[in-house]
Amino acid sequence: MAESKSALIAKTVQKHAGRAKEKILQNLGKVDRTADEIFDEHLQNFTRQQNQATRLQKEFNNYIRCIRAAQTASKSLMEAISEVYESNWSGHDLLYAQAQNMEMLWQDYSHKLGDQVLIPLNTYQGQFPETRKKIDKRGRKLVDYDSQRHSFQGLQANAAKRRDDVKITRGREMMEEAKRTYEILNSELHDELPALHDSRILFLVTNLQTLFASEQVFHSESSKVCCNVYNELEAIVDKLATDSQRGSYTIKKPILGTLPSLQHNNISPPSSPNNGKNNSLNSQNGNATPTNTIQRATLSNLPPGVLYRVRATYRYTREDQDELSFEVGDTIRVIEYEDPDEQEEGWLMGIKENSNDKGMFPANFTRPI
Repeated sequence: MAESKSALIAKTVQKHAGRAKEKILQNLGKVDRTADEIFDEHLQNFTRQQNQATRLQKEFNNYIRCIRAAQTASKSLMEAISEVYESNWSGHDLLYAQAQNMEMLWQDYSHKLGDQVLIPLNTYQGQFPETRKKIDKRGRKLVDYDSQRHSFQGLQANAAKRRDDVKITRGREMMEEAKRTYEILNSELHDELPALHDSRILFLVTNLQTLFASEQVFHSESSKVCCNVYNELEAIVDKLATDSQRGSYTIKKPILGTLPSLQHNNISPPSSPNNGKNNSLNSQNGNATPTNTIQRATLSNLPPGVLYRVRATYRYTREDQDELSFEVGDTIRVIEYEDPDEQEEGWLMGIKENSNDKGMFPANFTRPI
């Protein structure tokens, strides 16, 4: 078993050495090489097609990330407006409903781009690496064939002197075997490469039609929804301005002398689900810790390499292998990117505490803790 393995290693080393020698001789012009102009043209088309597919995949991935970031930003903005807009003001419920309509429109658009455009694009681009391996193998077998061909020619040239028919017969057999192996791969690629090149038209037509149709539906529907939504939102704000001018929301000032005196340090802030608001109110009343102290306390006692911690406010399902999925309430440790050039605006790198999963995630889906 050991001898067989050693023999296999020796044979492999000898084969690599033979190929390297043949290539050097060809590059120096000492020996000829088998030419195939038709294959060379197929190879140029394949290389160009692969490069174009790779760029298209890269740029569309960037594009869909921006779409999802815009979706997140739109959702966060409407949530902030809904939070600011007090529940007793005119049109509060309508404002919330219209914000939901916009969110549904963004979600549908994002899902269509991912499922109907990105997935087929990834499948199309995934054909090229395997075909490239086959092309490389064909190149190696061609070098083997040329090497055996030149060896056989050398044997024939010396046949008159040595009359070694056994070596000539063996040399011819090895050359024919190398030729058959090369021609099988060469024939397959002569069929596969033109077919793959022709497939680009049907793919691009289908993929781009889906992309442009999704764009058209989104912008058409969003223009209708936005027109209605923002007209109604503008009317809501106008109504709020009118009511305010009429004094509907004016706080009535107490008449001096009618209230008992209050000690400043005993005033309790109203309850609020937002801790940031409570801190602000406490600060106004003299009971809050300064903001910079809170920040120092938040950043203390962290493991090495952790910048700070965040808690998920929305569920997020990863779209790529390098992203991080999480549920509402999950705690994530924010860390630095290993390669700063990979950092994208609006995205953080983190490790989920309950599973130690690591990946990128949108910052707008979380809040610092």
